[in-house]
Amino acid sequence: MHRSTRLNDIQPFHVMELLRRARELEAQGRDIIHMEVGEPDFPTPRPVIDAAARFIASGEVHYTAGLGLPALREAIARFYHDRFGADIAPERIIITAGASGALMLALAAATEPGDEWLLPDPGYPSNRHLVRSFEGKAQGLPVDAGSRYQPTPAQVDAAWNSRSRGLMVATPSNPTGTLLHVDEIAALHAVTHRRSGLLIVDEIYQGLSYGVDASTALSHPVLNTADDLFVVNSFSKYFGMTGWRLGWLVAPAGIVRDIEKLAQHFFISPSTPAQHAALAAFRPETREILEARRREFGNRRDTLLPALRNLGFTVATEPQGAFYIYADISKVADDAETLAHRLIEEAGVAATPGLDFGHHLPRRHLRIAYTTRRERLLEAVERIARLRL
Repeated sequence: MHRSTRLNDIQPFHVMELLRRARELEAQGRDIIHMEVGEPDFPTPRPVIDAAARFIASGEVHYTAGLGLPALREAIARFYHDRFGADIAPERIIITAGASGALMLALAAATEPGDEWLLPDPGYPSNRHLVRSFEGKAQGLPVDAGSRYQPTPAQVDAAWNSRSRGLMVATPSNPTGTLLHVDEIAALHAVTHRRSGLLIVDEIYQGLSYGVDASTALSHPVLNTADDLFVVNSFSKYFGMTGWRLGWLVAPAGIVRDIEKLAQHFFISPSTPAQHAALAAFRPETREILEARRREFGNRRDTLLPALRNLGFTVATEPQGAFYIYADISKVADDAETLAHRLIEEAGVAATPGLDFGHHLPRRHLRIAYTTRRERLLEAVERIARLRL
């Protein structure tokens, strides 16, 4: 059978391979502490479930418009206004099949064959593979603790070349949990704008920040109206709706019609029950639930971080958002992938090796998710301590 040559460049999502092994061990009766997958352990908030149940019970479960349910687009616009003081026209908001769908649409609309996108390395692995899927090329920007694992304007400017199409950044980031302040995003945008390029800002962990207020690039007066900026968001992380597969894209007004055509062909429309459920995500009673969970994530971070350091792991830049710690394991082990396999096989602890997140020192790092309750996090630390590292 003929296989597309692009498939040769698409690597497996190693964390999912690790999850598969964890499930195999659990089927054998092993107890596995999951610290590998970026999925909150909390259930979907009850108001969201109730809204979905009421809608499904009506039986009127049909397609929506390709851009999504108008009422949900309006609710997201109100969210930006009420939470961040950002005025965004609902017409610029496209409801998508998860944040991945939003990234697909932005890249499909903007990428020509051979275009290069600059991405921080380490970074979310699917980004570079989505770029390749649309015949582009991902160019990694090595980042480390010195810049809080975020690219700098000078670095972006120096890496830019005649084939560069744009820059993708994330705040809070995966795998490092670090943030970009709005003014820092504006400074990065100043470079891409001067270079006639694009900027994609991934804000899917927005709301999950600790000791600092949540923010959006769209609250900046220049970025709010920029015609070369895409903002990606999701109902998965802060809103706790991973399996509902729902996200959104804020696009420049002038390209929305083109994105609508792509969305119609790619997806027909987002999930109708998920969209009606998400209308309840912005209710005050839901917000109370979500904020309590955010505080608990902060407590988990504060529990796990010193415990990992006591094990000999190095965390040079403390995460301020998301629910990950990107730990340097070089003082306790030679190779993170080997260590990850030892942890799951010998200690029943699943963590993700840096190999998933790029090419910059991946074998020195593990991503450890604090998406399980604190007692289990401490038990995981005890299990690791018993290993002969």
